[in-house]
Amino acid sequence: MGDVWSELIGQERAVATLRRAVDGKSHAMSHAWLFVGPPGSGRSNAARAFAAALQCPRGGCGECEECRTTLSAAHPDVTLLRTEQLSIGVDEVRALVGRANMSPVKQRYQIVVVEDADRITERGADALLKGLEEPAARTVWLLCAPSADDVIVTIRSRCREIKLVTPSDDAVTELLVSRDGISPALAAHAARAAQGHVGRARMLARSEEARIRRREILALPGRLTSVTACLDAAENLVSSAADEAAQATAELDARELASLQAAMGLGGRGAKPRNAQAAVRELEDQQKARVKRIQRDALDRVLTELTGYYRDVLAAQTAPGVPLVNSDLADEIEPFARQTRPEHTVRALDAILQARTALEGNVAPLLALESLLIGLAAARKVS
Repeated sequence: MGDVWSELIGQERAVATLRRAVDGKSHAMSHAWLFVGPPGSGRSNAARAFAAALQCPRGGCGECEECRTTLSAAHPDVTLLRTEQLSIGVDEVRALVGRANMSPVKQRYQIVVVEDADRITERGADALLKGLEEPAARTVWLLCAPSADDVIVTIRSRCREIKLVTPSDDAVTELLVSRDGISPALAAHAARAAQGHVGRARMLARSEEARIRRREILALPGRLTSVTACLDAAENLVSSAADEAAQATAELDARELASLQAAMGLGGRGAKPRNAQAAVRELEDQQKARVKRIQRDALDRVLTELTGYYRDVLAAQTAPGVPLVNSDLADEIEPFARQTRPEHTVRALDAILQARTALEGNVAPLLALESLLIGLAAARKVS
């Protein structure tokens, strides 16, 4: 195992800034940081690595107890909020602020890491602002978001920004080979297909099922030959995403419900059925929101794969010789590209963007996907 920075591939500039802060050079340290970067760039990994380095007496060796417990979310002075809900509410933020104001047990730092700061509600942001304006002496806030614009301006103005970038395919390939033992050929294929998203590349490299699902998505553009085909494909995509979400949460939902029932004393003496029913309903609402988010994430992967496909089509139409994201499908993409003109492909890419915006705006997934696939079919037929 290397030091805590070893897996932050392609992030040399960000790591250099964080190292200076850990070393205390040139007043580089701040009580609040905002880690931003595209999906898969490693925002949360960078925040956790920084937290470990701050707690480590050797600045992030990766081997000591402070590093290991921080990276595994077991350090008593490091609080990690990784929400599976659609938003982070005011009560959760107030609890974090309360935690942040406590003195560190081990006398170094009290660190709070919020992986999805862009999901903090307006009321939650007001509560967080108070914590950032009046921080305790040894408290450090580490917030993560896709971009600074995704965070309320009053919050981001009080943070030092760390920008992460999309790592190169070669860097992702090297990581998969050295860390996960993936063969060089498969690692290179997964890195290229994932377009710099390290987590996605690892999933593709390790899971045959994930590779099959990706191949099915990339086959869609050639199969959208009628409205019926579009509607059927949309229904299958939404159903598959729902099944994936249900499978991912079923065991956790059951554990949470059993834990709540035990805590409320259901089935035993002293139970308060009315209070228990309200608590169960609240838990069920939270679990439904989690399923919704996981389903939306699954559909977002569909949109990402389709974006890569049509990007390749546009490249084949306008810049022959440019390497394709889906180079393994070149024999399918190039004939597809000859059937339409670049402006049609741009319309298809616009349709994908509109679908993503619709899903983010809580449009019903089936409606958003039906509209998308019909739009893709229409773009191909334009002459």
